[in-house]
Amino acid sequence: GRRLVLGNADVRISYAVSSLTSPYYRNATGDECVYVERGTATVETVFGALDVGRGDYVVIPRATTHRWIPTGSEPLRTYAIEANSHIAPPNRYLSRYGQFLEHAPYCERDLRGPGEPLLAEGSDVEVYVKHRGEGPGGLAGTVHVVPEHPFDVVGWDGCLYPYAFNVADFEPITGRVHQPPPVHQVFEGANFVICNFVPRKVDYHPLAVPVPYYHSNVDSDEVMFYVDGDYEARKGSGIGKGSISLHPGGHSHGPQPGAVERSLGAEYFDELAVMVDTFRPLSLGAGGTAVDDGKYAWSWSGRGPST
Repeated sequence: GRRLVLGNADVRISYAVSSLTSPYYRNATGDECVYVERGTATVETVFGALDVGRGDYVVIPRATTHRWIPTGSEPLRTYAIEANSHIAPPNRYLSRYGQFLEHAPYCERDLRGPGEPLLAEGSDVEVYVKHRGEGPGGLAGTVHVVPEHPFDVVGWDGCLYPYAFNVADFEPITGRVHQPPPVHQVFEGANFVICNFVPRKVDYHPLAVPVPYYHSNVDSDEVMFYVDGDYEARKGSGIGKGSISLHPGGHSHGPQPGAVERSLGAEYFDELAVMVDTFRPLSLGAGGTAVDDGKYAWSWSGRGPST
């Protein structure tokens, strides 16, 4: 099951490694955006099924009954971002009519919706429901037994449904000098944004420094999930594929010692990371506490626990 890495009242970030089919489940508190790090799966929903795999974001609207069925030979590894709100493309990518604008880094053709309804049969089916209550974080759970199968649906109508978007279809926005983080944004929710750093051409001004400058996130906590590639700014920090870092708001951070010099003259970065910026502070969950190495914060100093 999912292990909570970080969370607050707006968003919860979890990680899961799965080889078995999940229970039928619905999140009644908000939308979910699940990033598939490795493996393949079929996501069965009341709207139909989605076949998903490595690099897919799967956006599941609030109160959508669904289940995950791993389909590959390797375990399914997912990074789940659960909101207390809707999750959608940023407003600045959309026209006032809801269509993607030409400057957006992806468009309607890149989104994959579910196929035809499943017409499943069954009775007294258990559905696990996450909802607001008196539990930790104001959440609680109920097992709801429905008399007929929740997927026994002959059709549906409307514009709210689950969909998948693959990170390889995100067209990066680059420039002569270093571009600010909003150019990497892919989704937004209430009090948080989701960005991705994908393989891309980097700053091409003759005097450009391709790695990020030092900065303090005055308005947000920054969570980076390092998915793949070679993340230039973090060389020497202990960060590797599968690592997660947290830079709390107001704390200065930037390239590791020597990263600026190594980056000069670079034309392309082969890196893939998913970033969540939250506008209210995050707390460590049990999963995050269990894997904290206690060294990363010292990796700029050349002393302390990392040495």
